[in-house]
Amino acid sequence: MFITGYSVAAGATGRLLFGYDSFGNVCGKKNSPVEGAPLSGQDMTRKKHVFFMNSCNLEVKDVRLNSTILCVSRCPEEQLSTLEEVQLFADNNGSFLCVYSLNSINYTQNPNAYSLCPRLPVPPSKSFPLFNRCIPQTPECYSLFASVLINDVDILHRILSGIMSGRDIILGLCIFALALSLGMMVTFRFITTLLVHIFIALIISGLLFVCGVLWWLYYDYTHDLSIELDTERENMKCLLGFAVLSTVITAVLLSLIFVLRKRIKLTVELFQVINKAISNSPFLLFQPLWTFAILIFFWVFWVAVLLSLGTAGKSIGFHHLGGGHGRPRHFRAIDLLSWGPNSPAMRRVR
Repeated sequence: MFITGYSVAAGATGRLLFGYDSFGNVCGKKNSPVEGAPLSGQDMTRKKHVFFMNSCNLEVKDVRLNSTILCVSRCPEEQLSTLEEVQLFADNNGSFLCVYSLNSINYTQNPNAYSLCPRLPVPPSKSFPLFNRCIPQTPECYSLFASVLINDVDILHRILSGIMSGRDIILGLCIFALALSLGMMVTFRFITTLLVHIFIALIISGLLFVCGVLWWLYYDYTHDLSIELDTERENMKCLLGFAVLSTVITAVLLSLIFVLRKRIKLTVELFQVINKAISNSPFLLFQPLWTFAILIFFWVFWVAVLLSLGTAGKSIGFHHLGGGHGRPRHFRAIDLLSWGPNSPAMRRVR
């Protein structure tokens, strides 16, 4: 509850969902000034896309990307090879790909334009539908861009990439649990006698299978002429012990099943009583649906808490980018989850 309350109170999921530039502005939002960041506090309501000025050569330094990030109104869908083309794109589309302090008319005149504008050539890119990131479309840039964002950035992105890559497995297991629960409900309702016999058959088959496999492995060990090491002889003795133990357990359980075979009808009657109880309480039939809904809600809830926790923090400094510009540096609570000499938290404290 404390983690949830803190993440909701101190989190800023808008920075993650909508993206933010190198100066603390959330794209697509009207921002408040950040102390020490001269280009913060701008109105970005029309600039909803996140653009990486060095998208083809992304690197991570001190758990931060080396590229300046801007909020733009449109991603360049065609390659821009010169500053003249960058300027023409800005004039025609109202999307400025250079640092905010540089006016578009100075793109080709300012001597510092090459350090304040994206590295040439600017690859064609398209906006990712959910997070509005400008993703490069050329194969070489895309592969590097994706590998850096997924594998090399800080702990938040690694956790999120793990969640997103495993979402199909999580949803599949939830659906499988729903189908299994519905199947058990139908079995209790209609085929109780068959269920008991299937259960007994599975137990007998499983016991015989395990016992047979262990004895087969022991036989294979004893006829292997390459057994010369003491450790291999010890392994063979352990395998013999497991095989004997499994044989004894199998014999005992099979004897119990044989002795109690006449009481199978009592088990069937017990299942029939359970069936009547379910029939008299029809809401129990919806139990699998409730379980499925709770599992989905639990997963979505903690993903939301993680997103909020990942953006909860405060500004602790200022990254200088050169040319009198910089970007705010944040300390986030989620960094404390990874603690060590090379962890993000220790790097920032240093």
